[in-house]
Amino acid sequence: MIQINQEAPQPVPAKKTWFIRMLSNTALQVLVAIIAGILIGHFDPPLGVKMEIVGKTFINIIKIFIGPIIFLTIVLGISSIGDLKKVGRVGIKALVYFEVVTTLSLALGLFVAYFLKPGAIDISGLTAKDPSAYTKASEFSWLSFFLSNLTLQVLVVGILSGFVISHLSKREKIVEVLDTISQYVFKALKYVMYLAPLGAFGGMAFAVGKFGIQTLLPLGKLMLCMYLAMALFVFIILGLILHYYKMNIWAFLKYIKEELLIVLATSSSEPALPSLINKLEKLGCSKSVVGLVVPTGYSFNLDGTSIYLSMAVMFIAQLYKVPLSFAEMISIIGILMLTSKGAAGVTGSGFIVLASTLTAIHKIPVEGLAFLLGVDKFMSEARAITNIIGNGVATIAIAKSEKEFVQPQIAEE
Repeated sequence: MIQINQEAPQPVPAKKTWFIRMLSNTALQVLVAIIAGILIGHFDPPLGVKMEIVGKTFINIIKIFIGPIIFLTIVLGISSIGDLKKVGRVGIKALVYFEVVTTLSLALGLFVAYFLKPGAIDISGLTAKDPSAYTKASEFSWLSFFLSNLTLQVLVVGILSGFVISHLSKREKIVEVLDTISQYVFKALKYVMYLAPLGAFGGMAFAVGKFGIQTLLPLGKLMLCMYLAMALFVFIILGLILHYYKMNIWAFLKYIKEELLIVLATSSSEPALPSLINKLEKLGCSKSVVGLVVPTGYSFNLDGTSIYLSMAVMFIAQLYKVPLSFAEMISIIGILMLTSKGAAGVTGSGFIVLASTLTAIHKIPVEGLAFLLGVDKFMSEARAITNIIGNGVATIAIAKSEKEFVQPQIAEE
């Protein structure tokens, strides 16, 4: 007689299931891809450089989603509110928050550079590159800033469209159609994000293959100082802001770990923007606040870039042994508060901002930019990661202050 074994399942299948779950984890896949990219770029630089097309293709695909997602999120958020005063209040609150936190980040960058002195090194041992492409274009224009910033343009169009729709008689039907479209767009984005490991691999292989890990050594102290400043900003300043709203910075970082790894590999916070919007809504922030704060933050709340800019100014001053008084350092923060707003939307804009800032100061040689060009690529990861964390925290803080936040549901996906 054949007997059917009805014993409880053995632990082996459970382990197998756990293993399969680990393999399907996006964060783990991206991390493995980053390591593979570093190895390829280091041991076979020509092949690593050729992988640029893989990383760029992923970023370009993601960029297709940025405009529609921002537009739909803003329009649906505003049309559901229908309150012009509330939208204006959120916008003003966001801009005030951005200015305060940006000032803190600028001050922190100066503070760390002043005490750790990353520029107190022998200038003869550094590799200088031609900075003329940035110093020639040192004039900043708000018009060109707006025209070159697609995110900001979509934000303005979305706000105006939201106001118009909110006053139409068939508002409910229009909102229903847009909501359906939004669901399909986010579903398509979900499938595109399966390509994230390929994008991460291509981006990291290209960076290491072209610039080489060995280029980090001469300016290693500057890099360590900047990463330290970024860590202090995230875990102290942003950590305290979240703590005030009864949230934990570690839990939030764990929640957006996939986005952080993508930013790390691609050196840009743009590829993670659509996914960040989606996750902040799932976290509990209202669609209207997310739609207003995140796109605006990507243009005006560049915390990581601000730390880098102030630290770079101090670095160049120390490199050329230019003494700066306390009043001059305060003036540097004041100038950067204005010029740093142009550091979004254009490749190389950070150097243009630095050039315009140094030109305004008159005391620090603009030629010092030449020593930053070679290592800048390896510092852009920290800037982009800090920028995206800062915008996530800003959205949560404003949503909480506006009582537009439901009970958070942070959990591993």
